[in-house]
Amino acid sequence: MMPRYRNAICIFGKYMQNNLPVMLGPINYPALNDSCEQVRHIKKHFDQKFRKERAKKFIKIELPNMEKEQSDEMQPDIVRSRLKKLGILPQRHWEERPVFICSTPQIFESYIVPEGDGKFSPITTTGAKQKVEFIEKKSKSYLALRKIKSYEDNFTTKGFLETALNIYKKAHEALATKDEDQILQYVTENAYPLMIHNVANKTVVWKFVRSLEPARLVHARVTHMISKDNNFAQITVRFHTQQYLCIYDRFGRLLLGSETVNKDVLDYIVFEKHLSNTYGTWRIHGKIIPDWMKPEGLPAKTYIMPETKKEPLPTDAAAESVAETVPPEALDKIDNESRIK
Repeated sequence: MMPRYRNAICIFGKYMQNNLPVMLGPINYPALNDSCEQVRHIKKHFDQKFRKERAKKFIKIELPNMEKEQSDEMQPDIVRSRLKKLGILPQRHWEERPVFICSTPQIFESYIVPEGDGKFSPITTTGAKQKVEFIEKKSKSYLALRKIKSYEDNFTTKGFLETALNIYKKAHEALATKDEDQILQYVTENAYPLMIHNVANKTVVWKFVRSLEPARLVHARVTHMISKDNNFAQITVRFHTQQYLCIYDRFGRLLLGSETVNKDVLDYIVFEKHLSNTYGTWRIHGKIIPDWMKPEGLPAKTYIMPETKKEPLPTDAAAESVAETVPPEALDKIDNESRIK
């Protein structure tokens, strides 16, 4: 009875494990032919010499302590030791600074201003020669404008001249108010130190009156730096305008110009844009001053007057000393001689 009882338990266990129906249990596992017995506390690892190899199949994982890691998060030595422990190469401290070239250091292929420009009209012989030379030099500028239009689909010469005149006004107005952040929006990093030079402790009054001649595009060039895909464009614009300019020193004294008398100003301003940069804008990059142009009046400098030594006034003691040196007899004799004469 005991073996059959054991077989019945074994059949019931196998039936439960395989999820068989109740009626199919005796057919699949007949009680008479089943020699399987279930024994408790059986040793599965019967061969003890492979015990270490079987233990290597399991990997022990160290769970991270989140509270400890948060406290040690700012300590680089502990982070470096943990990376070494995990077999990860710690990153070195990055000491180099990123370089961003947003403008060129100079004006490339500067425009040569014809002598006497702004003085000779196109009707005269000299003015007609200038027009012919301008047309001859226009071929390279035309190719440069085609390159610029390949980056800017909506670029037109008329629209650019209006934008250039607006930038010209805004840059000088920002210089008068000494707003450095606003100046850098309209001036490149190359022209910024030249524009604010010797402006400290001075008051600048600037006002735009009108344009004597329409602004004219006279020169355009495109070049690349470091790589052929990094392109910069420079356009030279001729401005002939009337302006008010007045400069006062720190004591409020007039140095240069006038607030009531306007002057005719002829400027050749170079505008630059980083074409390869999607967010690049046109800014003032420099000013071309020809050799034949007369230098402007230099402002008078302010100096501190040197201290002068004051001579001491004569006192009573000094008068007495003079009376002692000249005896009264000599004074009477001089008086008598003057009467005789």
